[in-house]
Amino acid sequence: MKKLQVLVVDDDWKLRNLLRIYLVKEGFGMVEAVDGNEALMKLENQSFDLVVLDVMMPQMDGWQVCQWIREKRSVPILMLTALGTTKDKVQGLGLGADDYLTKPFDPEELIARVHALIRRASAVSLSQAGHHVLDFPDLTIDSDGRQVCIYDQPIELTNKEFDLFSMLAENSGRVLSREQLIEKIWGYEFEGDTRVVDLHIKNIREKLKDAGLSYSPIQTAWGVGYKFNPKDRQA
Repeated sequence: MKKLQVLVVDDDWKLRNLLRIYLVKEGFGMVEAVDGNEALMKLENQSFDLVVLDVMMPQMDGWQVCQWIREKRSVPILMLTALGTTKDKVQGLGLGADDYLTKPFDPEELIARVHALIRRASAVSLSQAGHHVLDFPDLTIDSDGRQVCIYDQPIELTNKEFDLFSMLAENSGRVLSREQLIEKIWGYEFEGDTRVVDLHIKNIREKLKDAGLSYSPIQTAWGVGYKFNPKDRQA
């Protein structure tokens, strides 16, 4: 059976060696990168099942690497950061990270999060197999192809933006709370601020508007969350 491959990006060789011990013990294959530039080279030439990414690195920091990955890959990203403020965590999640862990941390907790992220990614892939194309006025959402089109022209959404938009569309007309969206998209293990949902919604709305969509399908339910309301249901 082929081993699941984890890319660990961190300039601290002691931490990389420690993570190698734990990941190999759990049956994972591990590839190392000492900085962002090396990480991009590895990602261009090999597929990975998960990326463990440090924020504070020379030359190219983890934020930049995360953004690059999300523009090209849907691989889960677990960020490691010594920056424990809510603002920093929301920034990483807003760029497309799936989870974060604040240094110092227990290696066993990291392994638990690695397993959880890979399980979640596998569950999303399986659930998408039976999905169909959602068709709304001037807007289509193809779950299989993970593609959103406005007037038949594709727009670029990050992995989390697509998951969030698709979840709302599949529950059209129903208000979903921030907590429900966090649970479905980020998972039970998520311990961050629910404002990360607001940040993703803001980004989605801007992209839909820039693409020329004449209405805003995501409506705010003040104090609760959001709902998808297509044009033909709007007054």
